[in-house]
Amino acid sequence: MANFRIQNLSDYESSYRESIEQPESFWDGIAKNYQWQKPWDKTLEWNFETPDIKWFLNGKLNITENCLDRHLEQRGNKIALIWEANDPKEASLRFTYRELHQKVCRMANILKELGVKKGDRVCIYLPMIPELAFATLACARIGAVHSVVFAGFSVNALADRIQDSGCEVIITSDGLNRGAKQIPVKSVVDEAVALCPDVKKVLVVNRINWPVHMETGRDYWYHEMLTHVGDTCHAQTMDSEDNLFILYTSGSTGKPKGVVHTCGGYMVYAGYSFQNVFQYNESDVYWCTADIGWVTGHTYILYGPLLQGATSVMFEGVPTFPDPGRFWQVIDKHSVNIFYTAPTAIRSLMASGVDHVLAYSLHSLKALGSVGEPINEEAWHWYHTHIGKGRCPLVDTWWQTETGGIMISGLAGISELKPAHAGQPLPGIQPILVDSEGKEIEGEGVEGYLCVKFPWPSMIRTTFGDHERCRINYFATYKNLYFTGDGARREANNMYRIIGRVDDVINVSGHRFGTAEIENAINQNKKVIESAVVGYPHDIKGQGIYAYIILAEGTSQDNHSRDEIIETVVEHIGRIAKPDKIQFVSGLPKTRSGKIMRRILRKIAEGDISALGDTSTLLDPLVVDEIAGGRL
Repeated sequence: MANFRIQNLSDYESSYRESIEQPESFWDGIAKNYQWQKPWDKTLEWNFETPDIKWFLNGKLNITENCLDRHLEQRGNKIALIWEANDPKEASLRFTYRELHQKVCRMANILKELGVKKGDRVCIYLPMIPELAFATLACARIGAVHSVVFAGFSVNALADRIQDSGCEVIITSDGLNRGAKQIPVKSVVDEAVALCPDVKKVLVVNRINWPVHMETGRDYWYHEMLTHVGDTCHAQTMDSEDNLFILYTSGSTGKPKGVVHTCGGYMVYAGYSFQNVFQYNESDVYWCTADIGWVTGHTYILYGPLLQGATSVMFEGVPTFPDPGRFWQVIDKHSVNIFYTAPTAIRSLMASGVDHVLAYSLHSLKALGSVGEPINEEAWHWYHTHIGKGRCPLVDTWWQTETGGIMISGLAGISELKPAHAGQPLPGIQPILVDSEGKEIEGEGVEGYLCVKFPWPSMIRTTFGDHERCRINYFATYKNLYFTGDGARREANNMYRIIGRVDDVINVSGHRFGTAEIENAINQNKKVIESAVVGYPHDIKGQGIYAYIILAEGTSQDNHSRDEIIETVVEHIGRIAKPDKIQFVSGLPKTRSGKIMRRILRKIAEGDISALGDTSTLLDPLVVDEIAGGRL
């Protein structure tokens, strides 16, 4: 039986082999490391046509017993969560496993007083404050399904998610701190609730002491309700396939998709992937900079680390406030050993130079991680050299909201690491490459559409309220395969490089280029801070390459800079990949999680400016107007 913890390359190879040859036996062994109220009768039932996937059938559990209760005897006084405020002058907060258990139980008792029952959906619209962690785990404690919505989405975006999931209770705050700004939150909820007649209760956390409207009979202050609830709460018995949470992902068209994850399989894979990708040790301090409003925060701030009894850092702020050294200051302050962030954050900090890094020692760091998009080589080397001091392994993790956990990645300190390459599949993950007809492409040095041919425990079960949408989006494109929507290249030793979304693949005169590949080449130019590439209709080539580029401060936006960038692309890929149009911009349209919205950039490149859709949920909606106004 494979060990839960992979300790060397031989362990990985034997675990991977067992997971492919005897997948049910393999996952049986991994799942037995957790606490179950009742063992499962059967490990797996599945088909990818309907689709219908069930893991650990009839097994009974509560994920919070595994995140909290089972640690109390041995780790009750160990720090579970370190909260770091937006403002470095505000005191950090630390919660032991025993204290976190009590906080979660008290929040759970409040939810029960508000009428929340097993199976009810609860919308959580909170900033990155400790109560967000308490609320998420409290829902799981009582069997409610949490739907966390990033506390920066617009009124309409929030209302859409509340209505789609049928939430009757919302947990929110008066406002939030983000950098130098204080932003209203409760007022957004009030406007959204006006569009959602089924909402019955709103629980409000006081974060910034702002006066807010409180509607009698509907709105309740969290601090007031805390005064009359106890700190013990029975963990609701859940079936392995009961819903744990809904998390919405934005589609390129139509309403957001509510990705559903279930209790048992998600738990098993979250803890296993966290332990092995980051090679967590008992005394390590781990920090993932994501927001819990995204799947990275769900799996790798809360569930994964807590399942393994880890110490996890939760950060309210932004990387550049009060200065670009904030990340590095937090690492030194809390002696962070493992640091997991996004390429977009790294690139933004690169633009500020290295002085803000050199002011800190970063001596505690042992491993680095990247998440959200393929990290370009220049950013990889900067991160590895200046933050990891050339001694920290850097894992470039590939996964999706729909996968629940990391699928392809190096294992820190064990695997071969190659810049801009995700790495090898984790045990239990069976990726394949197929052509446009769905025929498997075998061998090394090949590119194709990335699919997975066998289920893994934490995979999507459905899209909430619309199973057919789940089937069409993920299982209908290629028969009996889960289609990731990404293109990839497989090299020696089963090493994968993600080359971008399929709709981000540009076909230039019959030559296919991943947008990430071209962007990586552009970003090699020292004048370039960041770039985004899309295809647009071209009379001769079929598709031309349109590049939006942010230049380093003080660089001239002239033809000389354009020529230099083109030559950089020619040097790294070839003349066939040179951009046809280069537009210099001050920013790119990004979601709050740092994802570049190429759909908007494609529309602008095509001249279809009237159909850009809702841009209110972007980090900076005004940048869209600037880009559209400067279209070439």
